[in-house]
Amino acid sequence: MPLIPEEPQIHESAQGPRAASATGRTAPTPRPVPGPRSVAAPRPGRPGPGPARPAPPAQRAHGSAAPASPRKQNRSAPQIQLIPASAEGALDAAGEAVDLLLDSGRAPGEILVLTTGEQHPWAAHELSFGENAYWAQHDAADDVFYADAASVGRASPRPVVVVAVNGDGGDDTPRVLPVALGHARALLILCGDPKRINAALGASA
Repeated sequence: MPLIPEEPQIHESAQGPRAASATGRTAPTPRPVPGPRSVAAPRPGRPGPGPARPAPPAQRAHGSAAPASPRKQNRSAPQIQLIPASAEGALDAAGEAVDLLLDSGRAPGEILVLTTGEQHPWAAHELSFGENAYWAQHDAADDVFYADAASVGRASPRPVVVVAVNGDGGDDTPRVLPVALGHARALLILCGDPKRINAALGASA
């Protein structure tokens, strides 16, 4: 069944348990494109004091104490929300969705943002510190994590997955969307052209 476009708002019923805001946000604020910074400077938006690059954990950090074999459980499918946007505006729509999620009480570490085309500016920024630091941040799961189509398979599931369908013609949308659906535990938000998203979901079915 084709997805029906919705207004850019996050439904409370689709979000599961609310967590205390980790950033103390009171109103949506635009997510700035990161500029140059030294390794010693903290990443903007990262709550609390501490080094900009914590040492990679000895073991992979999990958001919750899940059973050893989660696939054996009958997990309900995540709710899906479609936010119409052009390929050029998909990143902005995804950013607004993340802001609404944080303002409504979602912890930053519960959110994964995927792109089907060009990397999100934060992904490019974090990768400038090296692959090891980039994936250590992912494993720590204490902040919103951004990944592109090339690395989507390595990203771990999170309660909420936001997808920006920002690629042009021949892109990875049919490959990324099924992975995104499998990675979303509670809510999947798709930002992009509704016809294109429905076509990609149909092609991957």
